[in-house]
Amino acid sequence: MEREGIITMKGNPLTLVGPELRPGDRAPDFSVLDQSLQPVSLANFSGKIKVISTTPSLDTPVCDLQAHRFNEEAASLGEHVVILNISMDLPFAIARFCIAGDIKAISVLSDHREASFGTKWGMLIKELRLLARGAFIVDQGNIIRYAEIVSEQTDQPDYDKILSALRKL
Repeated sequence: MEREGIITMKGNPLTLVGPELRPGDRAPDFSVLDQSLQPVSLANFSGKIKVISTTPSLDTPVCDLQAHRFNEEAASLGEHVVILNISMDLPFAIARFCIAGDIKAISVLSDHREASFGTKWGMLIKELRLLARGAFIVDQGNIIRYAEIVSEQTDQPDYDKILSALRKL
């Protein structure tokens, strides 16, 4: 399934591959890689509230800001909340990014191998084979409670809305 008219990059329209997920939908499982090339799925975070932040590439200023902002917020959210950042970056690049940026409070994961997250969550950019910028909140029962796809990919997500939705859980 392809969806057009949802996102742009520097004003240029792009196509998203996969379904549109909305609050109330069951969160699809996925298979991504951690920095050690080990598979990670939704089941790895069972019983937790999950904030899933998606970024096109950690090597860009806006993605860097997004990862750092969520890393800072993670400290105040408690043990019942995990924050995942998923991108198409290679696990080795993610490891370097996390070391250089002192990113320790969030799980930074790679969808590069199968684009499993991107296609199942409707976040894969067809033209670039990158993930669209966005954020989801998934409750302990794996129901999506918040979904945001940033329309212009060079903009940041609405952190205040995300954190407000998270506090309601």
